Amino acid sequence: MFVIYNDKTKFPIKTWLSGIDKIEESCVEQAYHLSNLPFIHKWVCLMPDTHTGKGMPIGGVIATKDAIIPNAVGADIGCGMVFTATNIKYEEIRDVTAGTATLVQSIIGNIMRSVPVGYDKYKQKQESPVLDLALKNMDQYEANPDLIHLIEEGYYQTGTLGGGNHFIELQEDENGYLCIMIHSGSRHLGKEICDYFHNAARTLNQTWYSQVPDEYRLAFLPVHTKEGRQYLNWMQLALDYAFENRERMLEKVCGVVKEQIERYAGLSVSFSGQINCHHNYAALENHYDANVWVHRKGATRVRQGELAVIPGAMGSYSYVVEGKGNPESFCTSSHGAGRAYSRSGAMQQFTTEQVILDLREQGVILGKRKKNDVAEECRFAYKDIDEVMAQQSDLVTPIRKLKTIGVVKG
Repeated sequence: MFVIYNDKTKFPIKTWLSGIDKIEESCVEQAYHLSNLPFIHKWVCLMPDTHTGKGMPIGGVIATKDAIIPNAVGADIGCGMVFTATNIKYEEIRDVTAGTATLVQSIIGNIMRSVPVGYDKYKQKQESPVLDLALKNMDQYEANPDLIHLIEEGYYQTGTLGGGNHFIELQEDENGYLCIMIHSGSRHLGKEICDYFHNAARTLNQTWYSQVPDEYRLAFLPVHTKEGRQYLNWMQLALDYAFENRERMLEKVCGVVKEQIERYAGLSVSFSGQINCHHNYAALENHYDANVWVHRKGATRVRQGELAVIPGAMGSYSYVVEGKGNPESFCTSSHGAGRAYSRSGAMQQFTTEQVILDLREQGVILGKRKKNDVAEECRFAYKDIDEVMAQQSDLVTPIRKLKTIGVVKG
């Protein structure tokens, strides 16, 4: 970890990388903007997977006094990970066939038929206790009528994956056990909430002659204002919805895995060690004797002894970790490997054929309907996850290392 503190910073920037040359210039510029916010508590943190985001870097962490920044939470509010392990060794099913396919190919195909991906959603309303509760407590949301329709629409997206960097993976851990990992968030709900309150904050900041320049894209809401309270209500709804969304997908995927393995391999399947954690959110926490709003945008909370999931890229490795509760990072770690290339940059640099061949050589089964954009999410488009883990050895202890054996993408 090194500290950036110069004539461009009001508060220090603590960075879990070996040097400023490891960070793209636009990301450093965004960090400078954060460090000049008047309500920052202590310092700005950049995790080892940091890269340029919208307003605030992905892999950025700030603690603020009495202020909330929609763009510092991010568009996919509640985006995060869910994980579970099984009692089945991968070698027990590796060579099992299911009709004309391998068992893993059959599992991936059935997951794709069970879980809507990309822009797809369910044709019928799905069960959602989170949205049911929201409808019962409409007094918390009716002040923002332009967002109400999202609650009803959310029933059709509960238990859906989405696209971009979201995935469902079958993985093998270092002891040979089959595991399941899912990356997804609050779907359309979170993005609409972010955009709505970012625009509301921009208008209010202009009215207040805010010290925060509009071009920073860091418009804020004091938490004691009605708009601030409204955002916190909607943000919490999106967080609860994202958590539920991952739970529903995991239930379906576990159902597929259990049915297929028991049917074709004759093995009894059980699941254990479930973890469900966000990496796009803000929460009121106490750090250095102050109650502050910790914004984690593409960053994972890792208090002392807390378990979390840090994914790599498809065809690479991922980790289950235990937090060390490092106060300097506000008890936070990276949320993944972090992009080395933008989506467009990866498409220009790597071909579909290269990516498909690479996955095939590693024995990874890819479930994706349209493969022409697969290079956006290839492992070459991301930083080396093991280098990222080495940079944050003071933040987390790896307790499980996982290798991709099958992946479903939007």
